[in-house]
Amino acid sequence: MPAPMPDYIQHCLELLAPLGPTRARRMFGGFGLYADDLFVALVLGEQLYLKTDSTSRAQFEAAGCAPFVYDAAGKSVTVSYWTAPDEAMESPALMQPWARLAFEAALRARNKPGKAAKPASRRRPTR
Repeated sequence: MPAPMPDYIQHCLELLAPLGPTRARRMFGGFGLYADDLFVALVLGEQLYLKTDSTSRAQFEAAGCAPFVYDAAGKSVTVSYWTAPDEAMESPALMQPWARLAFEAALRARNKPGKAAKPASRRRPTR
């Protein structure tokens, strides 16, 4: 039987619920949060970080949100996840515009053209 989710993770999932089915998965010493199978948020400790991109980042900056920053090999690395405004943490209705921005950023990232897939290697049939 899987371990129950911490209360804070449950709260974050409830905040994201208007986006569609939500789930949490342990990762990076925290949790990745998914809405409608898109990776839209990261929770480390008791801090929610929402997915951003060049289209949405300015809105998070203007609201006084902060990026997720970590140290790697003595250098600070900033990733495309930002805190939500404090008031958005109070209810799904207040979170909805921010969650929608995160969902749209995740959707753009998923649909971004990437490297062409390698053709599958052909194996010789065994006899």
